[in-house]
Amino acid sequence: MKTLGQFIRELRQQRELSLRELARRAGGLSAAFLSDVELGRRFPSQRVLANLARALDVPIEELAQYDTRPPVDELKRLAMTNPAFGQALRKLVDRDVSPEDLIALADQRSERASSH
Repeated sequence: MKTLGQFIRELRQQRELSLRELARRAGGLSAAFLSDVELGRRFPSQRVLANLARALDVPIEELAQYDTRPPVDELKRLAMTNPAFGQALRKLVDRDVSPEDLIALADQRSERASSH
């Protein structure tokens, strides 16, 4: 599975853009910051991600699907507002469920929901 940085680099190279040129097109970012993003050392904010999507001519959702950071704040909010989420997350951790199993389960649920 590709990281966000790897995907951005791939798109940039396909479009034959240098780090400096993409950084300029994305609203005046520094080439060093963009290099750090590509190497996975830093993650762009939503605003920067939107600027990169525009500069690379792809939907922001396409870039966002490669963001590997866990949505910690959202998970905390869900667990606080619905105890069942907290219990479910605890079971995932306690049972050492693999990322592949979670993705497969989510995909199955999406397929069932779209077929109805």
